[in-house]
Amino acid sequence: MISLAAGLASSGLRPICYTITPFITTRCFEQIRVDVCYHAVPVVIVGTGSGLAYASLGATHQSLEDLALLRSLPGMRVVAPADAMELRSSLRAALAADHPTYLRIGKKGEPVVYPEPPPFAFGEWREARAGTRVVLLSTGTLLPVALEAAANLAATGLSPAVYSCASVKPLDSTTLTRVFRDSEVVLTIEEHNLIGGFGSAVAEWVVDQPDPVLARLVRCGAGDHFLHGPGEQDHARHLHGLTAAAIATAARSALSRRS
Repeated sequence: MISLAAGLASSGLRPICYTITPFITTRCFEQIRVDVCYHAVPVVIVGTGSGLAYASLGATHQSLEDLALLRSLPGMRVVAPADAMELRSSLRAALAADHPTYLRIGKKGEPVVYPEPPPFAFGEWREARAGTRVVLLSTGTLLPVALEAAANLAATGLSPAVYSCASVKPLDSTTLTRVFRDSEVVLTIEEHNLIGGFGSAVAEWVVDQPDPVLARLVRCGAGDHFLHGPGEQDHARHLHGLTAAAIATAARSALSRRS
């Protein structure tokens, strides 16, 4: 399917490849690398049920490595929309682009955050909640959890900002420069392995800056292990510390270490 799509794109078409995330990324990574990215053809690759959406089906259907794989490919843009509305906007942008794009989406039934499709551009993020001192950078369908964590922190006297970071590659360098200059703690939140994911991309940005940044970076994501027990997505998120309570605790702990 990927190789055929590369040929169609070379002929001027805009093919979309769509199936369950681990099958369309890890199973055919070589074809994505050689047939799509090497030739820089505008194939749109859509992985559905990303992260822990298929938690109950076991590790074969969980995808906690796809961001690390796809963002490593030259020319590939990587997008993780927060909800169905943001997906509409990012899909339109992907179809209009002249480069390959990977869209990492949920399964079905995720909360809708935006009442209508918001503006989307590669390398730009959207502020979902204004705030100070603490910034939550959320990518993918964890945005409602990030907003709940912000509400938990607000109940204790803090006022965290929340961003929907759909564009994983390229990052929003303008927003990163501002939040690391003006904040004390910046948390990245992702339903992906901490190794190589969104938080790693932000950490790479931090170490590449010519001057030290002010804020402390904290990464919230899946640990370096497979889940072997049964359970639905909420249970799997709990085991990986991807709940509003766990994220709020991580933010407060990071703040206390700075004082």
